[in-house]
Amino acid sequence: MTKDKQQTTNNQQQTTNNKQPTTNNKQPTTNNKQQTTNNKQLLKLLGNLKFAILLLLAIAICSISGTVIEQGQSLAFYQANYPEDPALFGFLSWKVILGIGLDHVYRTFWFLSLLVLFGTSLTVCTFTRQFPALKAARRWKFYEEPRQFEKLALSTELNSGSLNSLSPLLAKQRYRIFQEGDKLYARKGILGRIGPIVVHASMLIILLGSIGGALTGFMAQEMVPSGSSFQVSNIIDAGPFAASQIPKDWSLRVNRFWIDYTPEGNIDQFYSDMSVLDNQGEEVDQQTIYVNKPLRYRGVTFYQTDWGVAAVQVQVNNSPIFQLPMAQLDTNGNGRIWGTWVPTKPDLSEGIVLLTRDLQGTLMVYDNSGQLVSTVRSGMATQVNGVTLKIKDIIGSTGLQIKADPGIPFVYTGFGLLMLGVIMSYFSHSQIWALAKGDCFYIGGRTNRAQVTFEREFISILDQLSEPNQAAEVTTVNLEKLEIT
Repeated sequence: MTKDKQQTTNNQQQTTNNKQPTTNNKQPTTNNKQQTTNNKQLLKLLGNLKFAILLLLAIAICSISGTVIEQGQSLAFYQANYPEDPALFGFLSWKVILGIGLDHVYRTFWFLSLLVLFGTSLTVCTFTRQFPALKAARRWKFYEEPRQFEKLALSTELNSGSLNSLSPLLAKQRYRIFQEGDKLYARKGILGRIGPIVVHASMLIILLGSIGGALTGFMAQEMVPSGSSFQVSNIIDAGPFAASQIPKDWSLRVNRFWIDYTPEGNIDQFYSDMSVLDNQGEEVDQQTIYVNKPLRYRGVTFYQTDWGVAAVQVQVNNSPIFQLPMAQLDTNGNGRIWGTWVPTKPDLSEGIVLLTRDLQGTLMVYDNSGQLVSTVRSGMATQVNGVTLKIKDIIGSTGLQIKADPGIPFVYTGFGLLMLGVIMSYFSHSQIWALAKGDCFYIGGRTNRAQVTFEREFISILDQLSEPNQAAEVTTVNLEKLEIT
């Protein structure tokens, strides 16, 4: 008897152990439900309009900071313009700017993260709100009971009227009509439901273009003397994947740089005649650029942004013609002046100072004691320090800003689609239902925008339905049009 009790106890224990895995199996199911709930809450947050507006506001503020604070400048520039004491607004110093990346806002991880998050929010909103709304708008449903008309914004019950007299009136207003027995449904303006989807898609394309440009684009600056060749090397800002965009198998040559001046002596426009050269130095393209008319080649754009005086060609007595570089002098903001020093003795103990303000060919000549001797132009000569100094030519230099941004075509395409989507969004999506039941005729409708216009249209249709002769006339006209078609 004791053995039988022991066996029974063991069996009960075994049964309890077998039930334990079942309890454990319920735990993953609970976890999966919790994970599903969390995912739904996350999607709801990402698709929330207020959250998207908050992200857009943050992006706008960051973009403003990148516009106000100069981008891609040197350390010395930020130290001079944003000192620690006194710091701008009490906290904005060069250390803060460089520390959080305000010197290259559009390439920082936090700005790109905002763009990615905003793009994710747009995507979620498109798939959870816009596509279902479009699907619902494309699906039609007939009203079969009079009580269904009570929930519509506009509805009425008529003692006269029929589907046959209503259909031509709706067709005249460009409605698409679906009719089955004594029931009718009509709609127009489905384009208005597609518009928001196009807007969201265009914004996603703009974001992709912006992110792609930030990661793969670069910006450089070059100051090139007239007649010189160069390759892009002075990179001042570049994305982490920009190496493939920097030209390596071709270069450029500045054939000539010149400036057109007004009769008053002011600069009217400056030009650079440039050639693109392949690896063998052969010209493959040639263009003359000026402000607002850049050179574009293989996705790289060269803008005319600045100019300078590079060198001067002189001859001392009967010496060979030699070229001396000219440097821009510090004038504390009082205009631009370039100068150079011409030695007049082999031991460099004496020399001549030449100064110029522009490329019009006029130079000021100072002797060894610093006295102004004369003013000469290209092709002229003057006596100074016991020698004859002849000015052959002044060589100008062109200041170029060089940019490559593979995302620009996407950005332009996105903005084009954005304008199209905004226009499409202004189309009203209007719907009308009708039901003939017994001696009564029920009609109602609603729209998503332009409510006043829809009300006027709806009342006009009701007025025509209330006038049998007019309705019959309209019906006849439409039937004739159908026969002609």
